[in-house]
Amino acid sequence: MTVHAPDVLTRHIAQQIALLNEHLATAPPRQAARTLSQVLDHEDGILGQLTNLMVTGSRFAQDRATAGVLPPEAWLALGRAANELHDIGLDLNDHAEDLRRLAQAPATTPLPAAASALVARRHR
Repeated sequence: MTVHAPDVLTRHIAQQIALLNEHLATAPPRQAARTLSQVLDHEDGILGQLTNLMVTGSRFAQDRATAGVLPPEAWLALGRAANELHDIGLDLNDHAEDLRRLAQAPATTPLPAAASALVARRHR
């Protein structure tokens, strides 16, 4: 079996993301916030680049669906994934400054946890 460069690259990227996830799970708050702000960076972050990858995949699937090689549903699913990732990126972009601020905050002695009511408001 021949291993192609894109296959190796895909596996390597997935492994790197798994390592990053492990780091994020154990990182101190400032480092975790810095890592998340970089991951979510709209232009250069992983989420933005993954969105671009889905857009490219959708274009590929459109060409293949038009040629009758892929079912139209495959193209629609990839297009939907690209759109959803884009929308999620926009939602998260609203909070990028909060993460950057947390990453830059001076290290302080943590205060005891206090109960807080979390209310999520979604807007676009």
